Amino acid sequence: MMRKPILLFAFPALVLILLAAERAAALLLGFYPASPAAWHAWLELRPFSTMFWQQVHAYLGGSMALDAAIIVFAAGACWMASRSKWSAGFFLANHAALIFAGKMMALSSNAETASTIAAFTIPNGLRFSLMLDFSAENCLVLCLGLAACAYCHVAFLREARLRAEARAVRVLALQRDL
Repeated sequence: MMRKPILLFAFPALVLILLAAERAAALLLGFYPASPAAWHAWLELRPFSTMFWQQVHAYLGGSMALDAAIIVFAAGACWMASRSKWSAGFFLANHAALIFAGKMMALSSNAETASTIAAFTIPNGLRFSLMLDFSAENCLVLCLGLAACAYCHVAFLREARLRAEARAVRVLALQRDL
C-alpha cells in the first residue's frame, strides 16, 4: 500500500487554512470595523493564532501581502514534503504542524506549560494555576493532528520496513551470487 500524499498534507493544510482564514478575517475587520459578522469570524478564528501570528505580523511591518506569501510558501513546502521520496519530510511537516497548533492554542489560553492544569507555588507560598482551553474546536484540531501524526508513523514505519526487506533481498542475492 502506497502512502497517500493528500492525507499527509491534510493536517498541515488545515493549520495553514486556519491561519489564512484568521488573516482574511482580520483584513475584513479592517475594511468593515462595524460589521458584527467580521467581528464574529475574527473572534472565532483568533484562538488558533493569537499570539504567534500577531507577533509575526508586527515583526513583518503589518504587511498582509507578506503574511499571505508566508502562508503560500509554507503550504508549498508542506505539499512538496508530503510528495517527496524522503519520508522524513512528511513526518517532520505533520509533527511541526501539530506542535505549532498546540503552541497556538496554549498561547491563546495564556498557558505556559504542556499540561492542562498546572499548579505552581511561588517562593512566598502563594499557589496559582494555568489552564489550557479545551473547547470543541481546539479538541477537534488536536484530534485531527494526532490522527495525522499516527498516519505519519504508520507510513514512515511501513516504508522503513519495505526498505529493510528490499535490502535483505539484495543481500541474499549478493550472497547467492558469491
